[in-house]
Amino acid sequence: MSDQKYTLTVREFAQRLGVSMPTAYQLCNRADFPLLRIGRRMLIPVERLEEWIRAHAGGDVIDLTNAR
Repeated sequence: MSDQKYTLTVREFAQRLGVSMPTAYQLCNRADFPLLRIGRRMLIPVERLEEWIRAHAGGDVIDLTNAR
């Protein structure tokens, strides 16, 4: 079995993308963002995050006001 993590916490996600925690939480509140909620925990599946980034890469500006 691989040692690779399947999910990231919001803090790990923010650090990996180099964004602030408020920006990370704004992204997590987007309806189209891949987020897994387990109780109060918010986890981001790594594989789905990579797909989401590829779908949104290419110079498009992400509107952070599109919250859930």
